Amino acid sequence: MGAFFNEELSFPPVHANFASSQEQLIRFSKNVHDNVHGNIYLDPLALKFIDTEQFQRLRDLKQLGVTHLVYPGAVHSRFEHSLGVYWLAGAAIQKLKQNQGLELGIDNFDIQTVKLAGLLHDVGHGPFSHLFEREFLPRVVSGCKWSHEQMSLKMVDHIVDEHHIDVDFEMIKKVKEMIVASSELTLPKGTREKHFLYDIVANGRNGIDVDKFDYIVRDSRACGLGCNFEFQRLMETMRVLDDEICYRAKEYLTVHKLFYTRADLYRTIYTHPKVKAIELMVVDALLKANDFLEISSSIEDPSDYWKLDDSIIKTIEIAPNQELKESRDLILRIRRRNLYQFCNEYTVPKENLEHFKDVTPQDIVCSQKNGGAILKEEDVAVSNVRIDLARGRHNPLESINFFKDYESKEKFPIPDNRISHLLPACYQDMIVRVYSKKPELVCNFNVLVV
Repeated sequence: MGAFFNEELSFPPVHANFASSQEQLIRFSKNVHDNVHGNIYLDPLALKFIDTEQFQRLRDLKQLGVTHLVYPGAVHSRFEHSLGVYWLAGAAIQKLKQNQGLELGIDNFDIQTVKLAGLLHDVGHGPFSHLFEREFLPRVVSGCKWSHEQMSLKMVDHIVDEHHIDVDFEMIKKVKEMIVASSELTLPKGTREKHFLYDIVANGRNGIDVDKFDYIVRDSRACGLGCNFEFQRLMETMRVLDDEICYRAKEYLTVHKLFYTRADLYRTIYTHPKVKAIELMVVDALLKANDFLEISSSIEDPSDYWKLDDSIIKTIEIAPNQELKESRDLILRIRRRNLYQFCNEYTVPKENLEHFKDVTPQDIVCSQKNGGAILKEEDVAVSNVRIDLARGRHNPLESINFFKDYESKEKFPIPDNRISHLLPACYQDMIVRVYSKKPELVCNFNVLVV
């Protein structure tokens, strides 16, 4: 790794000389028009990463996996989402610099680092949204703890080395720390300076970050749903107190709307019964093809992994090999809309949520009543859907600190008794959905007790 860092070419500071800095940004950057954020300017260092085959791979990863087969407009990719997060990360730290720059010591190194973290946060993502790491890999790799965040760290190093990108070593180190700031790989807080910078891209403290700002608006627009959440209000009012990004107390309903809108997207789009049916079929197709194509063998080496994207389905579909026949047949069923058939669902009572275990096809088969055809495990598919407000069974507002007004020097959480009684008292749902893999057996599922 080299030591590229040019303050003159960094995202311009927003203060007295904003106009000249903006001209400088336009002069040395490339401009793309995004359908969510409008004109986005890509600085020279960002372009060194963007113009690589590893980053361009994100064009071939649909942001919402197979959701476009139910919501036809959901064909946007991880590529445009990553550009959006890059832009919002830059806008967020510029806003903090504008309001508190001298107090916080924000410099152009910080700005460039945060922007790169936003750009590269998903560079290690797997195919088909989260299906690859959550549904497929655990079935083929025993004890698998692989995550796309971990692969993103490897991919960042691989891109720098493979393309000889001249970038400061300390900057890349901080970029990688920011990428995993909300995951189990995060470093202890005591090891960081300017800890508030780690709240911007992947906020492990309270879940409010520009990654959510972008995908909530982008996914809603692509799927034709309205979106009442305005991330701009939060970005305008945020400030840093005691090394933490806090929000004005009057915006607590805007904060809640962020988490509620995300939960609504999960319920309406991401876990739509037909979407989950198709996902179950894709998982089965990948499982049946894995021994022959060795799909899971590429997850450790970024020089192999970058070649894996959503086109694996087309590879299976057009391959003549007999070993892939079962997988091809499943994909053909998807094409012809002969899907796994939804049979029943069960909403877990809130008092049972904490200790409720995932339901398996074996559980369903064992619950059969007398009468009808005898079902086998291979006839049944089960989807265990969990929907929450990003903090499990807890109120997300509990982990967020607010301030009263811009003269305040104190931060505080908002207790439940000061929150509107119209807001939910329970913050998590679990729904068990049962599907028949064979349409002719659907009638036999009516006798099951979940």
